[in-house]
Amino acid sequence: MVSISPSRPTGLLKLGFTLPRYLYRWHLGWLLGHRCLMMTHIGRKSGRRRQTVLEVVRYDPSTQECIVMSGYGAQSDWYRNIQLRPVVEVQIGRQHYTPRQRMLAAEETYAILSEYRQLHPWLFREFMHMLGYSYDGTDESLHALSHALRGVALRPERL
Repeated sequence: MVSISPSRPTGLLKLGFTLPRYLYRWHLGWLLGHRCLMMTHIGRKSGRRRQTVLEVVRYDPSTQECIVMSGYGAQSDWYRNIQLRPVVEVQIGRQHYTPRQRMLAAEETYAILSEYRQLHPWLFREFMHMLGYSYDGTDESLHALSHALRGVALRPERL
């Protein structure tokens, strides 16, 4: 089964999550290829520009669509922000663009998580463990994850 209230990152995990942001700020984000992206969004309370680096769980080179997941579900600040105001900019590889965003339903999230689990079984299990989910590898727990996590598709407005 899967727990649905993971803990926030601390210590080395928090540091590991923040380091890629500096690569983007130093104009070295291209080193991460299409595995990560940095999104710029507007804070729902402060109105200030915020930047968040996320792992890309699926990238389609033909449409340039990137799918990212909110590992902390609907309570993630970036996810709550983009529900109020759309993403302002995406940086991935050497590209910068204004995206069109689409929130994924649980069924689509399940399909993407299932594909990711097949492609990266060890990484998937470790990410779930690091995020604090008690994921046991069964399809039942993957279904529970697909309702706990939130997926977002981002693609350039124009190709």
